[in-house]
Amino acid sequence: MAASALPEPDFKLAAQLFDMLAQKTHDTVGITRASYGEGEQFAHDLIAQTGRAAGLATTTDAGGNLYVTLKGHDQEKGIFLIASHLDSVPQGGNFDGAAGVIAGIAILTAWKRTGFVPAGDVAVLAIRAEESTWFPYSYVGSKAALGLLPKFALEIPRADTGRTLAQHMTELGFDPAAVRRGEALFRPNQLRGYVELHIEQGPVLTGRDIPLALVTGIRGSFRYRNARVLGEYGHSGAVPREYRHDAVVAAADFVTRLNSEWERLEHEGHDLTVTIGKLFTDPTQHAFSKIAGEVSICIDVRSHSKPTLAVVKTLVNALAAEIAKKYGAKFELGPLTGSEPAEMDRDLLDRFTSSAANLKIPHIQMASGAGHDAAVYASAGVPAAMIFVRNQNGSHNPDEAMRLEDFELAVRVLAHGVAGLS
Repeated sequence: MAASALPEPDFKLAAQLFDMLAQKTHDTVGITRASYGEGEQFAHDLIAQTGRAAGLATTTDAGGNLYVTLKGHDQEKGIFLIASHLDSVPQGGNFDGAAGVIAGIAILTAWKRTGFVPAGDVAVLAIRAEESTWFPYSYVGSKAALGLLPKFALEIPRADTGRTLAQHMTELGFDPAAVRRGEALFRPNQLRGYVELHIEQGPVLTGRDIPLALVTGIRGSFRYRNARVLGEYGHSGAVPREYRHDAVVAAADFVTRLNSEWERLEHEGHDLTVTIGKLFTDPTQHAFSKIAGEVSICIDVRSHSKPTLAVVKTLVNALAAEIAKKYGAKFELGPLTGSEPAEMDRDLLDRFTSSAANLKIPHIQMASGAGHDAAVYASAGVPAAMIFVRNQNGSHNPDEAMRLEDFELAVRVLAHGVAGLS
């Protein structure tokens, strides 16, 4: 579609929405919009009110995911989703997730106001609970939207309140019983496609001075969120080395060995990241003059390759067994969670790449190291795509700093790609 034929997205509205989110969900340090909490609910209410004021249809599903819809010419075509999430990590940034939802609203409000009608229905989907820091399970909202959320996930307590996901859903007026039954507003075969605009959460675009990227795939993961290394407490001066069962030494050896194996596998050509995000002794028992008897640790492994994930999972267990024997310690890795790698749809990737080229906007193609709801839709058989926007200072921190001029370029690419869908 020619650039002159398409209404310009409402960027003034987008800036206002970003400002309102920042004002209402700032926690004195950064942005906090807890999943199924006050901040996330404010964000959903704001988007719903904005959609209704523009004359767009709004509805929520049993799990509280919000749909803001513009009707198209052909009701038989199925719905195309412009989607992302509105929750944040504690003391995070204002753009992670929200940029994608606001991008969709900027497009649909402009189309509705100017009378532009797409070929088929287009809906902005604001997804719940993408950030698994609140409920330690990946993609709660998008799996609930597709009727794919396992029943056990509803009993997972939220990290800060201790109340279950089902309780939080009920408190906000949603229907966890319907989620448990696998009900969904739309099944995969009713969806024409899914696209998610998101800030890049790493430094690649900033480092290369390019405003946006088209995403080729999303890494899968496996995670041990609450592993423990158990040794034996003892007096720091009275127990010789050969009699010690030091949990700190065992944990340190494990982390060092695992990092060395990561380096080896990377040199062999594996796509891989390994992160130890938490490593700590028990503050109720540790002391300057004590040998540590317990260390808590979390392990986050990600790759685009299922075989690589399987290799590293076996390696983690083997290293834990070997090091436990070496130090007379015990590894309790705990529950295993994770997500599947996902490839983005080639036709959609080509479409948005062409849109960027036609608009003469510099761009690259790249894979996503972080997880996104697009992976759930792709795995369910829905054609899925992602657009990354350059973002300064990374994400999951208060210094997140996406520039609105970069956002506008990415939204134009998004709008032209979606408008051109037949």
